[in-house]
Amino acid sequence: MSDTTGRRQPSLAWVLVLTAAAALIVALDQLVVATALQTIREDLDASMASLEWTVSAFSLSFAALMIPAAEVGDRFGRKRTYLIGLLVFALASIGCAVAPSIGLLITARVVQGFGAALISPSALALLTAATPPTKRGAVMGVYAAVMGLAVVGGPLVGGVVTEGLAWQWIFWINVPVIAIVAPLSAVKLAEMKGGAPRRPDVFGLVLIAASMFGVTWGLVRSGPAGWSSGEVVTTLVGGAVLLLAFIVWETKATNPMLSMRMFANREFAAGNASTLLLTASLFSTVFFLAQYLQISLGNTPVGSGLRYLPWTFLLFFIPPLAGRLQDRIGPRWLIVVGLVLQGVGMLWLAYNAHQHDGYSSSVAALVISGTGTSMAMPAQQSAVMTSVPPAMMGKAAGTFSTVRQLGGALGIAVLAAVFAAHGSDLTPNGFADGFSAAMVAAALMAFGGAATGLFAPGRRTRATVTAPVSAPAPAPAESVSVE
Repeated sequence: MSDTTGRRQPSLAWVLVLTAAAALIVALDQLVVATALQTIREDLDASMASLEWTVSAFSLSFAALMIPAAEVGDRFGRKRTYLIGLLVFALASIGCAVAPSIGLLITARVVQGFGAALISPSALALLTAATPPTKRGAVMGVYAAVMGLAVVGGPLVGGVVTEGLAWQWIFWINVPVIAIVAPLSAVKLAEMKGGAPRRPDVFGLVLIAASMFGVTWGLVRSGPAGWSSGEVVTTLVGGAVLLLAFIVWETKATNPMLSMRMFANREFAAGNASTLLLTASLFSTVFFLAQYLQISLGNTPVGSGLRYLPWTFLLFFIPPLAGRLQDRIGPRWLIVVGLVLQGVGMLWLAYNAHQHDGYSSSVAALVISGTGTSMAMPAQQSAVMTSVPPAMMGKAAGTFSTVRQLGGALGIAVLAAVFAAHGSDLTPNGFADGFSAAMVAAALMAFGGAATGLFAPGRRTRATVTAPVSAPAPAPAESVSVE
């Protein structure tokens, strides 16, 4: 990475604080709505089906537009794209807060997802490019801690805000945060682009956006509509066909939007595969655990959120330490050991639910699972982002973020099917039985992620991904200008 203006590069501390703050509000808004759904239903006279779309609409636009948004950042500037994303996200948050009907709320959530897609890959690429290789493990550990905290802290924040203020405030709180972050980002961050501009791969952009939309739609709707419904089968198959068409097109395109050679890199492929399974296990556990604590164990939304703390507080401490350790030993064993611990913790939760034990018996299980998650997350993130040269960091970040979204949707869809086959939400014991079976499935996902982590390198290696052979010329080094 070079500074073409000769001016001083931005402070790493500022880049970390600003990108992590933006990532935090994006991640929170995925799950913070969950504990406010019943209040929204009463206030806006919404049906259960429409309530589901207040969650799904965000995920659909977020997942479908992530890789195209990364391409926009590479072409027009990651800082510029990041700032536009912040503005879109803030305006959409205001739209959510003042929405007088469920239809307008869902529409605003779609726009929120678009803003999030502009923010996430640009933020991660800006941070990775600004971090010296010797510090990337530690810095990614801090960034992963913020992301993980948002995932498991979302239900608590949603419960506290909904009970203490009003559900609209889960969206209003984004506005003052962005009002602080956006101007500071405009001043403190450096503009970065992904090499020399080339002819845009418009067809590739359309294919990847359509395929991610189809796959995500099918996964999100598999619970309400059923896996065998025409809607789910059509969208899943259609999304898979479009994804295959995208892969074929990218191998033949003169200027591919996403070089398939990235996936030939073992570190990049293993990091993304293990991330898919970790987030599938993690997001689905967060989703079902919140309901288990309320339906089976009789806790309030705030009380349920507080009972996440044995899991949550570890995210303040372990990821930065794991990141520093990764700088010395590489990502492999942190991913493998972390996901094994996550799976063991979930099996323990499954056993306790099957025995209809109280919350206290599961505290140790939450600690073990949280420790494993906190170890694996920064290693996966760093494994993916440090496996590519600077010119490809935007696309790597977009791919990584898309994989996370698909993992979350996949995990919830699979666990919902397992839950329905073994329990019900009609009685506390019935829910506990379904939850127990679902946690076994979540543990198996975690163990699968540990297996893929074995293919990650034991020590950090230099990026080996190169520009496609068919490209007119290799992409030059990352261009940087300080505005």
